[in-house]
Amino acid sequence: MATMAQSISRSAIGLGLFAVITGGTIALTQAVTKERIAEQAARAEAAALFEIIPESAHSNDMLNDTISLPDAAVLNSGETPSAWVARQQSDLVGFIIPVTATDGYSGDINLLVGITPSGELLGVRVSSHHETPGLGDRIDTRKSDWVYQFNGHSLANTSAKQWNVKKNGGEFDQFTGATITPRAVVKAIHKTLVYVREHQAEIRQSLGLPVERGNRKQRNAVASHFPEPEH
Repeated sequence: MATMAQSISRSAIGLGLFAVITGGTIALTQAVTKERIAEQAARAEAAALFEIIPESAHSNDMLNDTISLPDAAVLNSGETPSAWVARQQSDLVGFIIPVTATDGYSGDINLLVGITPSGELLGVRVSSHHETPGLGDRIDTRKSDWVYQFNGHSLANTSAKQWNVKKNGGEFDQFTGATITPRAVVKAIHKTLVYVREHQAEIRQSLGLPVERGNRKQRNAVASHFPEPEH
């Protein structure tokens, strides 16, 4: 009986140790995998940032030169989103704002929107999405050049009505068999430009371009960089 009890005890201890080791291994694997995914996402994001504003176009450390965005809930990009800033010596090249289109066909579409000091689009990149392969995924530059059509557009040269896909009377191409995805991206980009216009004073101050409040002439000069959209 004693031998049987000892055998059962050893078996129980062995199973317990096995469970602890297995559980620890799984937890460690999950932690390492999560860290690797985060690192891959960070590298992909950095690559997209430098596609919008190449390293040759700025002299600062853009990845670490950021500003906080005021009242940015409309961008749907986190509680305290920041914009990346590109500078060439003392001159501002532009800034890149993260924004999420929440009305994609298969869920959120995360975007990076680059804007010049004059309010024109430097470029747009999709940082992550879950759109349908072969249809909506053409918003990705690895699938098509669709997203390049936004370069150079602004609220000044593209009316509010034009910020839509052609099927709905707008300026921008949709995909054959897929309208929801491109329409969501167009809407999010337009929303970002409007956001920048509405928060021009705060953003310029954060960029080191202060606006003297109460000086009408200066306010008008600043507003000229972010004109009202046509109606």
